[in-house]
Amino acid sequence: MTTPKSIDIKSLARDLRTGSRAALARAITLVESRRGDHQALARELVQMLLPDTGKAFRVGITGSPGVGKSTTIDALGTYLIEQGHKVAVLAVDPSSARSGGSILGDKTRMARLSAANDAFIRPSPSSGTLGGVAAKTREAMLLCEAAGFGVVLVETVGIGQSETAVCDMTDFFLALMLPGGGDELQGIKKGLVELADMIAINKADGDNLKRAKITAADYRGALHILAPRSEHWHPSVETYSALTGDGIARIWQKVLDHRKAMNASGDFAARRREQQVKWMWSMLEQRMLARLRSEASVRTKVRKIEAEVADGHLTPALAAEQILELLQ
Repeated sequence: MTTPKSIDIKSLARDLRTGSRAALARAITLVESRRGDHQALARELVQMLLPDTGKAFRVGITGSPGVGKSTTIDALGTYLIEQGHKVAVLAVDPSSARSGGSILGDKTRMARLSAANDAFIRPSPSSGTLGGVAAKTREAMLLCEAAGFGVVLVETVGIGQSETAVCDMTDFFLALMLPGGGDELQGIKKGLVELADMIAINKADGDNLKRAKITAADYRGALHILAPRSEHWHPSVETYSALTGDGIARIWQKVLDHRKAMNASGDFAARRREQQVKWMWSMLEQRMLARLRSEASVRTKVRKIEAEVADGHLTPALAAEQILELLQ
């Protein structure tokens, strides 16, 4: 195990700023460490690199299993590299602590991107909670930006709260869907569509092309009855094929159009500020929980309170108050 004394933060920051992938990997590993001394060093590192962050395109990508997220990211990332961008991919997977997540499978489906010199692919471990995933991913995103990656694609496994977490750390949220008829649209996740800055229908090729266009029209109709996140941007619906690459350029053009509209209206800066504050509260909650779990005397009292709640001798509301007092 690396000791804190052997970690030269200034040297690591200097190497990372040069674009060293090895330094970036080491920095993210430090951020992901659960050791208190490593966490303190990680906070110092991120603070040191803060002036070098904030200029990248932060794009969140979600979609249900089978929609082709990995193939889409491979196609989009390859296109962006051809356009001169450096691309980082961060995968938010709440299951990774238990099963190792899907990143190994993802990398096999990102064959071109994983072999590219201007690409960096990294999963975010769970730390036991989705909040832990989101916090580590935010910090990893800043580290990628400091290392010179101009586009950061944040992939979510597409289950419930993970979508909101990724939306809260990115500038543009892309929801991927499969071709289907009106019946499939009945099961539309209203919350997801309300978060999306764009809906893209994948597999619009071959025999699926007609169905994809019909599905796109159905989603456009659905979006008309939902209030957009910003009055300055109305989410569009596009069709594309991750397999052939058709439509990938249109998707990126929408990201550029969105950035321009948000900058012109002031919404871009406002959203970034709001995300920073949300991040602060998220970190505070995690630090409080970590303290409850790490300090032996506090942990013993919490277990006693838990037992009283389980036995019906204490209400959860009163128990919460007692636990809160332990932090004072």
